[in-house]
Amino acid sequence: MKKIGFFLGCNIPFNRPDIEYSARYLLNELGYEIVELEGATCCPAFGTMPSLDIVGWAAASAWNLTIAEEKGVNILTGCGSCYGSLNEARYHMEKHPEIKEQVNKILAKVGKTYNGTAKISNFINFLYEEVGLDNIKGKIKNNLNGLKCAVQTGCHNLWPSKAYPTNEDNTFFPTRLREICEAMGGVAPHYSTITDCCGMGALRSNAPEKSLALFKKKLDVIKEELDPNVIVIGCSSCLLQFDAGQSLLIEQKKLNYKIPALHIAQLTAIALGADVEKATALASIPLNGVITKIKGGN
Repeated sequence: MKKIGFFLGCNIPFNRPDIEYSARYLLNELGYEIVELEGATCCPAFGTMPSLDIVGWAAASAWNLTIAEEKGVNILTGCGSCYGSLNEARYHMEKHPEIKEQVNKILAKVGKTYNGTAKISNFINFLYEEVGLDNIKGKIKNNLNGLKCAVQTGCHNLWPSKAYPTNEDNTFFPTRLREICEAMGGVAPHYSTITDCCGMGALRSNAPEKSLALFKKKLDVIKEELDPNVIVIGCSSCLLQFDAGQSLLIEQKKLNYKIPALHIAQLTAIALGADVEKATALASIPLNGVITKIKGGN
């Protein structure tokens, strides 16, 4: 059985543990042994700590990476910010040996050494490359039955591309998440703002009105161009925006429609037979129509 280190990060356990349930379910169904990364901390996100202390940020990321190294596994995360930050720290230490040297001086105080052997993947690249579309197809228990999916890969899952071990052929025209949805029986068309930011992250924290305005602009394009059954997302932070952020816009009477949203781990888990209530327990926008469609309804 193949092993994978599951890096939870902060958003998933604190805000959306239903993604964790889904991830654990799909990994088990796909034949992977989950290795717990005990002692893992915040990644920490590139938009915060690196602004103040590059070496401190790299050391915090390296702490997490050494946990995986010591267990002899690569890392899988469902958060785009974690994926980006861990990979960027790895890249900085590889390209700047002086940073790696300073990091290891810090880690030596707690008996650790960063070597750079553990690789980090997100669920999109993991499902697309590590598992493979044909293997996913062979495990499907609930075909998506033509479910129309609008995909949101997430900024930090795409850029900075040079820091990532693998990526889309064209990061400005991403297709992997679309292909995964289609492999499970869905339909996932391209749309004009597919790579636009959803407005989550630092902008949501510091300027929520601007964040939600940016988000609504993208959401309106999705509604107008695709009118999908569901938005399928590769990043837990983006999911918070598309689900809870959408509910907030509705509450503020700035939105007069609803589009359900799911993390790709949730949708894949449902397709592989997961308990729907557990896989979607914390969704703000109702998913009744999505589940009915998957189960063969209209």
